[in-house]
Amino acid sequence: MFLREAPGLELAGAAGAGSAGSLGAGAAIPAAVAPRGRRIDLSHIDWVPDLGAEIGSLTWWRGLATCTLLCAAAVLSGPRFAPIPGYVAPPLRGAAWDEARPLAIAPLGLGGTTGKRLAANDMVRPLAETPERPIIELTATLGDGDRLGSALQRAGVGRDDAAKAASLVSQAVALGDIPSGTMLDLTLGRRADKRVARPLERLAFRAKFDLNLAVNRAGDTLTLERHPIAIDHTPLRITGRVGSSLYRSARAAGAPARLVEAYIKALASRMSIGRDVRADDRFDIIADQARAATGEVQVGQLQLAGLDQGRRRVELVRWGEGGQWWDAKEAESRRRGTMGMPVAGHVTSTFGMRMHPLLGFRRMHAGMDIGARYGSPIYAASDGVVAQAGRAGGYGNFVKLSHPGGIATGYGHMSRIAVRRGQRVTRGEVIGYVGSTGLSTGPHLHWEVWKNGVSVNPRSVSLSSVAVLSGKALREFKAKVANLLATPKK
Repeated sequence: MFLREAPGLELAGAAGAGSAGSLGAGAAIPAAVAPRGRRIDLSHIDWVPDLGAEIGSLTWWRGLATCTLLCAAAVLSGPRFAPIPGYVAPPLRGAAWDEARPLAIAPLGLGGTTGKRLAANDMVRPLAETPERPIIELTATLGDGDRLGSALQRAGVGRDDAAKAASLVSQAVALGDIPSGTMLDLTLGRRADKRVARPLERLAFRAKFDLNLAVNRAGDTLTLERHPIAIDHTPLRITGRVGSSLYRSARAAGAPARLVEAYIKALASRMSIGRDVRADDRFDIIADQARAATGEVQVGQLQLAGLDQGRRRVELVRWGEGGQWWDAKEAESRRRGTMGMPVAGHVTSTFGMRMHPLLGFRRMHAGMDIGARYGSPIYAASDGVVAQAGRAGGYGNFVKLSHPGGIATGYGHMSRIAVRRGQRVTRGEVIGYVGSTGLSTGPHLHWEVWKNGVSVNPRSVSLSSVAVLSGKALREFKAKVANLLATPKK
C-alpha cells in the first residue's frame, strides 16, 4: 500500500541524488509514511486469513470481523421480494355448480354421478328409431360340451344361417372333434328389419391343429374355405444327467410333467427307480411332437424311454395297439406286477384256516372276502379270458378268468354277471356286481386265485409274461427304433 507525499512530511528513502523533500531519479517509493518521520508498513497484513487456522488469535478475530462485515453488507444491499398478486376464482355454488358438474369427471368413490342429462332445448330433435351399425364384428367361444350351431345362435346368428354353417363345417371336420374353448370370429351384416337376426357374413376359426376353416357369404349362399396349416412332426428328444432327482432334472431339461411321469412309469416296469438309478446316469426321452407353422407346439405320447448307466443301457420303445413297452435290442415285451383289487371295499376274511360263519366249524378258506356295498362293480384283476360264467353251488353267481402263466381267478356271490364265457377281458374291466348269492351272510365278494390248479393267497401272486416279435413286425419295430434314435438331441 502506497501513500502520496503530504506537505510537512519527510520522505524516507535511500540516499541519492536530489535535495531533501524531493524524489530523486531512481528513488523507491516507501511502503508507508507517518507523521514526523514514523513509518507504517501495511504490506504484511493478511486481510482474508484462513478461519480454519490459528483459531482465537488476533489475526483470526480480524478475519472473522471482516467476514461478518461483508455478509452484513451483502444482506443489507440485497433486493426485496414481495408476493405476486394473483386471481383465485370463487368456488361454484348453486345453479352454476349444477351446470358445471355434468362436464366434470367424478371418481367412483364419490358415486360417479357425473354426466347428468340436461334438459332438451329447441336444438334437440327426437329420433324415430336408433340407427344400427351396418356390420358387427364379434368373437364367441365354444364352451365345454357345446355345439357349434348353438354357439352361433347365442352370438346373434339366425337359426338358418347357423344350421348351414354347421353343415358346411361338418364336411371338413366332425363337429364333436372341435375342442372346447375354440374362438369363433364372426362378422354379421346389415339386416332389413330389427325383428330378424343379422345375416352371417363370415365365420373363421381353427377347427384342428392343422386346419383353419372360414365360412363366407357369396350372394345368398354360404361357402366353405379350407386353409391347411403346415405341420412338422419331428419327434422331441430330451437328454440330460439324472442328478439328485430324475423327475426334477427331466423337468429342468424342458420335458412336460405328463411326459416325465410316463417316462418314470415305463422305467419302473424294468427296474427300481429309487435303488437302480444313480446320479451319474443319463436319461433319454423321445416323444411325438407336432409343430405348426403358426408357432404352436403339441407334445404327444412318449415313444422311447432310455437310461444310459455306462456299462448298461435300457431302451424301451412303445409298440402295438395296447401301447406296451418293448426292449429296443431284444424286441421283447415283459409285463410284471401284482394283481389289483377287484372291488372297492374292505377285507373281511383273509386266506387260510378260519371258523366258517354258517357251518360253525373250522375249515380252509381258499380265497379272500372283500366287503362292499350291494351292486358295487367288480373288476377283472388282470387280462384274461372268461372260462366260466354262471351259477356254481355255494359260490352263487360265479365268474372264473384264465390268465397267462397258469393263473386263474374266481369271483363269487355276484348279484349279476356282466360277461359271458369265452369273452376276452382286460384288467379293470367290469365283469359283474357285488351280491350275496350262494352260501353267504351278506353282500361281499369272494375272490379266489389258482396257480396251476392249486389255490394260493391272492395277494402273493405275481404276474409275468414275455412276448417276442418276429417277421414283418420285427422289421417294422427295428425301423421305428432306428428313426427314433436318429432324432437330434435337444
